[in-house]
Amino acid sequence: MPPAPPTSLMLVLPLPIYSIGDVLWLDTQACNGLRLWLKNFDTVAVCCPVIAASEPPAMTSPVSELLPTDKLSIHCLPAAWTPPAFLRHLLRTARELKNLIDKSTHLQFAIGGFWGDWGAIAALLAAKRGRKAAIWTDRVESQVMAFQAQQSRGLRRLYRRINAVLAKRLERHVIRRSAMGLFHGMDTYNAYVRYSRDGHLVHDIHLGAESRIAPHNLTAKIARPSGRKIEIIYGGRVHPDKGPTDWIETLAALKRSGADFHATWFGDGPDLAASREMIARLGVGDRIFFPGPTQDREALMQAFRDADIFLFCHKTLESPRCLVEALLSGTPIVGYDSPYPRDLIGHHGGGVMTAANPTALAEAIAALIAEPDALARLTEAAAKDGHPMIDEEVFRHRSDLIKSL
Repeated sequence: MPPAPPTSLMLVLPLPIYSIGDVLWLDTQACNGLRLWLKNFDTVAVCCPVIAASEPPAMTSPVSELLPTDKLSIHCLPAAWTPPAFLRHLLRTARELKNLIDKSTHLQFAIGGFWGDWGAIAALLAAKRGRKAAIWTDRVESQVMAFQAQQSRGLRRLYRRINAVLAKRLERHVIRRSAMGLFHGMDTYNAYVRYSRDGHLVHDIHLGAESRIAPHNLTAKIARPSGRKIEIIYGGRVHPDKGPTDWIETLAALKRSGADFHATWFGDGPDLAASREMIARLGVGDRIFFPGPTQDREALMQAFRDADIFLFCHKTLESPRCLVEALLSGTPIVGYDSPYPRDLIGHHGGGVMTAANPTALAEAIAALIAEPDALARLTEAAAKDGHPMIDEEVFRHRSDLIKSL
């Protein structure tokens, strides 16, 4: 048999790439994603908006040091997130995208937003050229934008609300025009599948089998003695979308119930200072800690494995990877109910979902602390739910779907 023709994948991502001198820096997990795409395609062309920076942001890596440059080409697109910038760059960027579409055997475009959404533009260009493309999204961006608009005031609020409406219309139009929809997590799948010709529930994970909690450590964790101080954790941006105010209110209520715990939120974000002020104002600084970001990924994962409960209060329809990371760590996820976390624990029940209010959530955690055997069973179930969620498997699944077009 003749050898199979070479495969080339074109990706358009909304994630910015940072230009520092002659070096391009990209989110470290995104670099891992490119490594996995290259396991499934002979070459990859990735397009990202570029931002000039004086130093690399936290959790980024130099692309050329991690990935083979002979198989990977990076195309820097303008970061055109305002109407004037987008219109100024549209024609030139569209020509570049059309050229890459014509050269690639397979296409996947991540969409999200409105102004400067080059993934959506690429998808429409591909459809016009009769090419089959897969659309990718890991959150309902228009709903996130609408939520964020509610946090604003005056003209800024109006502008953001209009953009959210425009983004909602663009999302649906692009998904309808594209051959396949790859929707990460049940929240996004439920929101978008009705508009897709061929919609699939998929996942986006950047941890390998080595990240699973070791069996002997899981056994020791399940056997932890009752009456100890419970360790509660969260890892992610301190942003209104993630619900830091609800997180603190939940833990303040938990303290009032008499529960003994220590809670840590690892991460940076616009609400970090306000969260620290709220902790001081409520007098819970002896229980709740916001140490800020950490660049030590392994130390963060060890903290996940050491924790008894992963507490989350997400406010928008998205598919944060931190919930998967908690399950891989054998740490039950406890938080606000939505289709995404409910699906993650659908096989073994490695978590507890509640109504979206701090009182209900505090009561659920207090019940677990009061019943050590129930928490132990939940820990074992969490590890079982997390066991199949490793990066090579989920990227192979997505690659096979894209190749089927």
